Amino acid sequence: MRFRQTLFWDTNPNKIDTKRNAQYIIERILDFGNDKEVKWLYNFYNKSLLKKTVVESKSLRPETKSLWRLLLKNR
Repeated sequence: MRFRQTLFWDTNPNKIDTKRNAQYIIERILDFGNDKEVKWLYNFYNKSLLKKTVVESKSLRPETKSLWRLLLKNR
């Protein structure tokens, strides 16, 4: 996946490591990603990691956190 600069405005998107920076990537895509990026996220990361990130995140917006808790509830 080639990450958009507008999604990762505070860093160079070409230097993001998908394993080491998984939480950072998940939070940004869930908060600000488009449909294509969310689809990639679902296919790339384990569902339990997505759930864990949503539950433990301190940076997700409250409305984003609520939405994704509902969407990931039965997955």
